Amino acid sequence: MLYYKVGDIVTLKKGHPCGENMWEILRTGVDIKLKCLGCERQIWISRIDFEKRIRKIKEGEKFVSIIHHKKEEE
Repeated sequence: MLYYKVGDIVTLKKGHPCGENMWEILRTGVDIKLKCLGCERQIWISRIDFEKRIRKIKEGEKFVSIIHHKKEEE
């Protein structure tokens, strides 16, 4: 299972109809709440669907493939 935190910026497999493909994570749990960074619309998506659709996560100034995403040390 991958770990995400509130405030992470991610890209999904398909873009939003407004044309943007970057999303900010607003809430985590069984469901994930995302906000489109283009039109600021908010959606809820199940964690299972989210983990199927996620492609990249922003680390610093660049996007990294989710396969290479490093879990933060606790």
